[in-house]
Amino acid sequence: MKITRSGSQASARGSAEYFTGHVRIDPLIKTEEPARAAGALVTFEPGARTAWHTHPLGQSLIIMTGTGWVQREGGPVEEVHPGDVVWFPPGEKHWHGATPTNGMSHIAVQEALNGKVVDWLEHVSDGQYRK
Repeated sequence: MKITRSGSQASARGSAEYFTGHVRIDPLIKTEEPARAAGALVTFEPGARTAWHTHPLGQSLIIMTGTGWVQREGGPVEEVHPGDVVWFPPGEKHWHGATPTNGMSHIAVQEALNGKVVDWLEHVSDGQYRK
C-alpha cells in the first residue's frame, strides 16, 4: 500500500506547447508497472483549453467544477457540467477545456501504452474554439 499525502505533489502550469490559456495540473494518480493508470486534476481558467490530442488507450474525464467544452474531431463542441463523465476511445482526436466565460476543472484518467499516455497534436484555433 502507498498513501500519497495531499499537498505532497507540486502543481504544475500547463505548457504553452500543449495548452492555450492558464491551466493548472495537480497530479493525482501515478502507478508503477505493471499498472499503467495515470490521472490528474486539471483546472482551466475561462478560455483555456488543450491542444488537439489522442490517447493510445483512451481517456476518461470526470467534470468536477464549472462549465466546459469537449469536442472530438468531426463532431460538435459539446458543453459539460459537474458530474458528467466523458470517454474518448483510443486514438480519437479531441480537445477539452473551459468555456470563454467560465472556468472548469476535471479529473483526467488514462492508461499508458509502452510508457506513453498522450500524443499531442496542433493547437485548437480560435475559429475551432466556439460553440
